Formats: sequence, structure tokens, C-alpha cells
Amino acid sequence: MNKEYKNLVLGCQNCKKDFIIEPDDFSFYEKMKVPPPTFCPECRMQRRLMFRNERVMYKRDCDLCKKSFISNIALDKPYIVYCPACWYSDKWDALDYGIEYNPIKNFFEQFKELTIKTPQLGKIIDYATVINCDYCNHIGSCKNCTLVFNADYNENVLYSTLITHSRDSMDCYGCDKVELSYEITDGENNSRCYFGKSLVSCIDTIFSRDCTGCTSCFACCNLRNKKYCAFNKQYTKEDYEKFVASYKLDTYLGVQKAVKESEEFFLTLPRRYLYGQKNLNVTGDYVYHSKNAKNCWSGQYFEDCAYCQFTTLASTTGTYDLSEWGNNVENCVDVITVGENASGIKYCFSVWANVRDVEYSLICNSAVRDCFGCNSIRNKQFCILNKQYDKETYFKLREQIIENMNKNPYIDKTGRVFQYGEFLPYDISFYDYNEAFAIQHFPLTKEEALNNGFRWRDVPKSEYETTLVSQDLPDSINDVDDSILKEIIQCAECKRAYKILREELNLLKRFCLPLPRICHDCRHLKRLRKIGRPKLYERTCDKCGDKIKTSYAPNRPEIVYCEKCYQSEVY
Repeated sequence: MNKEYKNLVLGCQNCKKDFIIEPDDFSFYEKMKVPPPTFCPECRMQRRLMFRNERVMYKRDCDLCKKSFISNIALDKPYIVYCPACWYSDKWDALDYGIEYNPIKNFFEQFKELTIKTPQLGKIIDYATVINCDYCNHIGSCKNCTLVFNADYNENVLYSTLITHSRDSMDCYGCDKVELSYEITDGENNSRCYFGKSLVSCIDTIFSRDCTGCTSCFACCNLRNKKYCAFNKQYTKEDYEKFVASYKLDTYLGVQKAVKESEEFFLTLPRRYLYGQKNLNVTGDYVYHSKNAKNCWSGQYFEDCAYCQFTTLASTTGTYDLSEWGNNVENCVDVITVGENASGIKYCFSVWANVRDVEYSLICNSAVRDCFGCNSIRNKQFCILNKQYDKETYFKLREQIIENMNKNPYIDKTGRVFQYGEFLPYDISFYDYNEAFAIQHFPLTKEEALNNGFRWRDVPKSEYETTLVSQDLPDSINDVDDSILKEIIQCAECKRAYKILREELNLLKRFCLPLPRICHDCRHLKRLRKIGRPKLYERTCDKCGDKIKTSYAPNRPEIVYCEKCYQSEVY
């Protein structure tokens, strides 16, 4: 089938740059019975991420039970917002808010009207599986977690994102099966590891990167199955312990010294062009256990996929342009926050729990089937704009809507055209640009966002008066007592207030590591900078000169090797 197609070069509607639709892409769109996109992969991803708010939280009252809860929808937005307990309850029916499709009006205008009428889930959680996680969002099957996002199957985890099957850990990103660990970015199956990146099956390994199967290693890189090494040099057990003790890692100054020296050391060693393991025919970065995955990022268990990011649970199959989740997802196109046995989902946000064949919808779960343009529905079939139809009428009206979407497309104020086959227009998102996930990976100033036709939310000044600046925190964790729990600390970077929680203090004392000098948001942004932007560059291997696609831009200082050259120098 691929021989019938040739590469097609198109200009992106948004950024105006050229992008290529390849023969495999055409085959996928034909299989899904949708037209090719008119936005490039980066702009498609940016638009999806504008529909997801992970980290900006507000205290508000539920519009049904009137109880206070933590929500990701601001109070001044024009929506009816229910707490998770009420939204998942049988106290209301989303079909009561349905509207009759009007062929004279634009479909997306009618859909936006529906979202304002229909109660919204105030925090995206799998309510029945979450215990004591009030300050978390986009989670399921978690217990006793705080400020954890995009996470499943965790217990006693704090300040972490994109984390699964982990416990008693803090400040981690992109991790699976870690325990008793701190400041780990991109890790799997680790225990008692601190300040590391891309560690797999390591124990007691600190300030290290790109290591597998290592135990008791310090500031090491590219090691495999080593023990008692520091800066890639072999030590005896006794000498290793003396060396590590000399850094006084219970102190902030000692940790900063180790960070600086280890990062300087890493610049002298080659980097792998793609972080990943157990892959076949994969391009992208931070991709694991995948096969035939094109331009994918920060995910695992992809098969026959392209342009997907941030999946945490197995598996995602036969899918293009999925951002976040997975868990037995198949045959989806241009969706975000979709998982748990979902199939045939097109151009949707937040769809899960055995949902099939749903298009242009928001927050639908629990065995929804064959629905178009719906919001907050559960256990429904053959619905359009939250109105019930019989099977024959549903499919006939669906075709009429698609025809009208193409004849009368939605055109936003910048002139971008949204016909059938494009993800939802920016204007329909519940969130402003600087609330949404997009700003983390596509940072814009207020002026840039507004010039792009995006909304921006002015953040009010913090109501908290700080009692301590971070520079005045005790240098050693051994000099910290419970009085620190009463302090409101000024972040050294953003100057906003933060606190040390009891659970956080307990873990830091257990790890014998110093208090952080910056707030949890700034720490998260530092971890994102370690991962880098989800973008690939053409460059050459710094050893053999072969062409590679990598997330390391050509002007960056790191030494980057292709897979063959990297494997030849792994210790």
C-alpha cells in the first residue's frame, strides 16, 4: 500500500514551516478514515497540550455539593465544576444538558456552548482508586501522594511527574518502579538512587547518568554492572565510602559541589543519541520497550506509532499524535489524556475506561461508544452534543456534521482553519496558555501567546508572607528540626513562597540530604531542562560521522554518538 504514496510537503497553518507527510502516514490516515493534518507535528502537540492543565491548582467549591476542593479550573472560568466525588456519582446525567445540532451554526461554536452548560470534572483523577491525594492531578491508583502529576500506582510519593509503580520517593520525573529515590530523571527499576538521570536497575547510585545495573556508584556515566566506582574509577568498598563521605552530602554545599563536578565530568564523555532500551526501529528520545515508533518522546510500549508522547503504562498501538497515558490504547489519532482500553478515539481530550469510537469529545469514560461532540458523558452510545439518538440517525447525522465542518469550517481570530481532521480549536480549551501543559514544553511570553491568538492568565501576587529566605536554611539536614515545618520560605529563583512538608522532611532525613532551596515548581522546571524540548535535530555522530536524529541540537557542547559507536565505548 505504501508504494501508492509519495512524500507530500505541506506548510503548517500555525508556524508556516514546511512538514512532510510520508507514505506510512498516508496509510495510517486511510486506515483511520481521516484526512491528513494541516498543522505540523510540533504545532499539533502544542495545541493538544493547551487542553491539559496538570500543575496549576485552585481552591474552589463544588457546584453540586458545595464542599471545598482543589481543582484545576479557575473560579472565574464560565464553567459548572464538580468535585470528583460528585462528578462520578449518579446524582446527575450529562444528557440533561444536551443540545440539538443546528446545521446553520458552526459545529465548534455549538460544542463550546455545550461545554459551558455541562458540569466539568474539576480534577482529572480516577476517583475510586485514589486515597489521600488531594493535591494531585491526572492520577490513578495512588495513595498518600502530594503534588504528583501524570502518575499511576504510586504510594508515598511527592513532587513527581510522569511516574508509575513507585513508592517513598520525591522529586522524580519520567520514572517507573523506583523506591527510596530523590531527584531522578528518566529512571526505571531503581532503589536508593539520588540526583541521577537515565538510570536502569541501579542501587545506591548517586550523581550518575546513563548507568545500568550499577550498585554504589558516585558521579559515574556509561557504566554497566559496576560496583564501588566514582567518576568511572574503580575503588575498594572502604575507599569508596571514604570518598563519598568527603563530599558531606548531608549539606547543601556538599551537594552543590557534587552536582557541579559530576556535570563537568559528564561533558567529557559521549552521550547516546537516543535514550532508550529494548527498542526496534525507533526514532525520538526517552523511548523504552517499543517497536516501529516514529518521532516519539518520553514514553514506553509504543508499537506502530508516530508523534506520541508521555505514555506511562503498556501499551499504545497503531496510534498517531497521542499525548499522555496509554494503558492498552489502540487506533487513535490526535488525542490527549486517553487510556485504559480506549480504541478508535479521534480528536479528543480525556477519554478512558473502555471507550470506543468517540470523536471531538471531552472527558468521557466508562464504556462510552459511538459518540461525537460530547462532554462529561459515561456509559452512553449514539450521542451527539450530549443528545441521544438511535443508531441509524446517529450515523446519518454524524456524516452531515462532518460535511458541514468541511463546508463551514471554524476560523479563529488569527485565520487558522479547523475542518474535520484537525484537533479541537484552541478557543475551546478550559485553560489559558500559562495554565496549560503547553507552556512547559513550548514556553512563550504573555505577548507571544496573545499574538498567537492564545489566552493568558495574569497570576495574582502570592497571599503568603514569607518568614525565611532559602539562603538562610540550615546547611546540613542534621541541623534541621520540626520548627522548619512552620516556616514559609522564599524560593531562591521565582521568589514565591513554599513550605517543607512533614513527609518531605521525613524522607530527606532518611536520605540524609539537605533541604531544597527552590520551590517544587522550579525544581520541576530544572528536571524538564535536563530532558530537553521534544524536538529532533539532524546532526552527525561525533565519532564516525554518520547522520543521526537526536534531541541534542548541533550547537550544543555534548559529545553525541550513534548507537553503534556508543555501545563500543560503554564500560
